[in-house]
Amino acid sequence: MDTDLLHRHAADYVARLSRPSAQMADTMRERAQRVAYYQSWTADRLREMSEEQLLEYLSKLWAMLIWGNKQYVVDKLLAGHGLAVVREEIACLLWSDAPIAARWERFRGRIKGMGPAMMSELLSHVHPQSYLLWNRRAYVGLDYLGVSGLPKHNYQVTGSKYAELCEVGKRLARELRTAGVKDADLLDVDYFIWEELQVEDNLSRIGKKESSAQMSQEVAQADSETAEFIHNEVKEKLADIGQWLGFSSKTEVKVADGSVVDTVWESTIGNMGRVIYVFEVQTKGSVDSLLMNLLKALNNAAVQGVVAVSDTGQLDKIRKHAAGVAVLREKLRYWDYTDVLATHEALEGVNASINQLGLVPQGFAGK
Repeated sequence: MDTDLLHRHAADYVARLSRPSAQMADTMRERAQRVAYYQSWTADRLREMSEEQLLEYLSKLWAMLIWGNKQYVVDKLLAGHGLAVVREEIACLLWSDAPIAARWERFRGRIKGMGPAMMSELLSHVHPQSYLLWNRRAYVGLDYLGVSGLPKHNYQVTGSKYAELCEVGKRLARELRTAGVKDADLLDVDYFIWEELQVEDNLSRIGKKESSAQMSQEVAQADSETAEFIHNEVKEKLADIGQWLGFSSKTEVKVADGSVVDTVWESTIGNMGRVIYVFEVQTKGSVDSLLMNLLKALNNAAVQGVVAVSDTGQLDKIRKHAAGVAVLREKLRYWDYTDVLATHEALEGVNASINQLGLVPQGFAGK
C-alpha cells in the first residue's frame, strides 16, 4: 500500500470534514439512522422476519440501487430458497460466533442472489468496527492505493479473502483516526473511499474487460468448488442482464422434457405467444452434454435461440462439436465469459445512475 498517498488523501478528507455543511449533516444523520436500523435486527428478530419486512430490509441497501424493481430480487431469493432459509442464513452471517471466513463461506455456499456487496454491506452496518463494505468502488479505491491481490469478481471473494480485506479496512480506519477522524470505523473507511479515492483513471480501468485468455486459464486451473462459483456467478449475471433489458428472466428452468437450462430470457409479444432465449454456462464438464441439453431446449417451439457461454478455449470446442448438427449450427450463438461480465458491469452502472435520479419513488434514502 502506498502510505504516502493514503496520508495525503486522509488529510484532504479531514479538511473536507472540518467544513460543515447541510449536506454533510444530512449524510451523517442518514448514516446513523441506517446503522441503528440494521443493528435493531437481532438474530431472534431476523428469524421472525416476514416477506414484507425482508423487502424493506434489503431495499435499504446501497447495493440495491442498481434495481428499480427491488421486489424482483426478493422474489428470486424466496423462490430459490424459501423465507425460512433466507432468514436463518442472514442471522447466521451477521450474528454467529464463528469466524467471519467460515460464516461468509457458509452464506455464499447456501444463498444465491446475494453477492459480496449485499453481504458485506449488512455486516458493515451491523458491525462497523469489524467488517468492510466491499463493492466495485472499494476495489477502485484500494487498487488506487496500491493494495495487491484484490478480487475483481464475486467468485474470487472467498471467506478468507474477505477476512483479509477487513484487515486492510481496519488499517485504513487507524490511519483516519490518526489523521483526526474521531472514532473512525469501517463505515468511515467506506465514506473515505467514496469521497477521496474514486480517481478517474482507476474508474475507467476497472471497466476494461479482462482478457479472455486470462479467464480461460483461471477456469482451467480452478478446483470443482471454484468452478461451481464461477458457473453460478455467470448464470446469475445473465439473469440480471435479461431483467435489465426488459425480459422476464429466470435461472434453472425446465424448457423441455429432460432439459433444465441455466438461464432463460422470456418475453410475451402481444397475443402472439412467448419468445424464449436459452443460455447454458460451461465451466467444466462434457461439451456433448451441453449440446444435448440445448438440442432438447430447441424442441420447445418458443425457443428462438440458444447461447453457449464459456471461455474462449471451450467455446472453440463447442463450435467444432456443433458444426455437424444442422439445427444447432443455425440456432446456436456463443458468448464469452468476459463479455458477459463486462456487459453486466456496464448495465449495473447505467441502472444505478438512472435509479439515483429518483424518477420512480423508492421510499428509502440512498447513498
